[in-house]
Amino acid sequence: MSIVRITTITLISQEVADAAALSYAANAVKDFPSAEQLIGIRSEGSKLIAVSIYESQAAMDKADAERDKRMANSDIVSMESVIGEVTLNHIN
Repeated sequence: MSIVRITTITLISQEVADAAALSYAANAVKDFPSAEQLIGIRSEGSKLIAVSIYESQAAMDKADAERDKRMANSDIVSMESVIGEVTLNHIN
C-alpha cells in the first residue's frame, strides 16, 4: 500500500512563495526520485501545499534528506505535515 505525505508551508511573503513554487516545480522530480507521484499546489497568499506519494515507508525515508534541506529554508514561517496510507489514487 502506498504512503502519502501532505505538507503545508507558509512562507514570509507571497513573492517568496511564488519563487518556492517555481523552484519545486522545476526540481522536485529530480530531487525526489523515489516518489511515485508529486503534486505542488499554490494556495492563497504565501501558502504552498505539496502532496508526495511513495510506494512504501522505505521509499519515503529515502526522500527525507532532500526534504530536510528544503525545510531548512529560513523563509518558512510554519510547516505542517501529515502522513497516511493512500486508500484511493484515481487518475482519468
